[in-house]
Amino acid sequence: MPEWTSPGHHTGVTFGAYSAAIISDAYLKGIRGYDINTLFVAILKNTISEPPKSISSVGRLGVSFYNKLGYVPYDVGVRENTARTIEYAYLDYTIYELAKALRRPKEEIKLFAKRSFNYKNHFDPSVGLMRGKNKNGTFQSPFDPFKWGDAFTEGNSWHYTWAPVNDMKGLINLMGGKSRFINKLDSVFVLPPIFDESWYGYVIHEMREMQVVNMGQYVHGNQPMQHVPYLFNYAGAPWKTQFWVREIMNRLYNDGPAGYCGDEDTGQTSAWYLFSALGFYPVAPGTNQYVIGAPLFRKVIMKLSDNRKIEINAPNNNANNRYVKSLKLNGKIYSRNWLNHFDLIKGAVLDFKMSDVPNKKRGVDEIDAPYSFSDEKNIYK
Repeated sequence: MPEWTSPGHHTGVTFGAYSAAIISDAYLKGIRGYDINTLFVAILKNTISEPPKSISSVGRLGVSFYNKLGYVPYDVGVRENTARTIEYAYLDYTIYELAKALRRPKEEIKLFAKRSFNYKNHFDPSVGLMRGKNKNGTFQSPFDPFKWGDAFTEGNSWHYTWAPVNDMKGLINLMGGKSRFINKLDSVFVLPPIFDESWYGYVIHEMREMQVVNMGQYVHGNQPMQHVPYLFNYAGAPWKTQFWVREIMNRLYNDGPAGYCGDEDTGQTSAWYLFSALGFYPVAPGTNQYVIGAPLFRKVIMKLSDNRKIEINAPNNNANNRYVKSLKLNGKIYSRNWLNHFDLIKGAVLDFKMSDVPNKKRGVDEIDAPYSFSDEKNIYK
């Protein structure tokens, strides 16, 4: 499967095999009209194939190590190794979900379920962050969490630690619980926007953009971080998500020549804004959930097929009222921090009551958290 293609050629400028997530998410959300079985064979080929020298944008670099050890080692000559492990593990989760839906052999399903947890192999509890790991199992040393590149891709450890989007509960447990998770997540937005560019040998534009937006280590103009403001929902602090999502929309987007704070990157920066302005965001494609943020408008109507529509009402919304005081879904009080895709496409009415002070009693129970792979039971049986 081709990855990261530009018009007319393969660029190979970034890594991963994200066709797995795109195909899985589309199929699981009910989109049809293609040969899913042939596509699945192509997805599987990516999980066992190193990229040929002539085309770097296919397959998975370092996959032989990943499949044998459960991670791509730091000291085997594979660049951006830690980022690869974490991303491959998420993609394996999407393959797991698709394999279940296609009723693939049980051993195949078990294999990808197991690999979905491979991100844990890079978590260093002594620093509470993701870190490069050598082939012998020792962590990379010396370690600078502000160093861009090297074990990561256009980012550093503070950025990629939050990348296991399919299993935030697993990450919360690794960090020692919700309070520590929230404190670590808070740190992203308050740390100084410093960086170590030594691996590149020069300052790349994402580093400079991080400094200019001045939101700590948060880099909105770089895809590995755009889901991060929504992660407070997984730890029972949805009001923090509501604050930061609105803050980002207000500060980092405008209708002038510099209306984006970084790369538009084939629509991703706009997609983030459009979803966030509606009040929810697809943190983990491959699941059927959208994580709730803070709607920007007083009223939005999305027209679907067959005269169905999604109506989003927030009549008292304004610049000060950025917090969700309460939410009703189809007339019933709704406390969850997520919305189900299939509930929405049936046609739905969302009634938000907004406030200028956070409601710290809504969305705080365990059942209100969005999906995490660690919640699944008997996945190996």
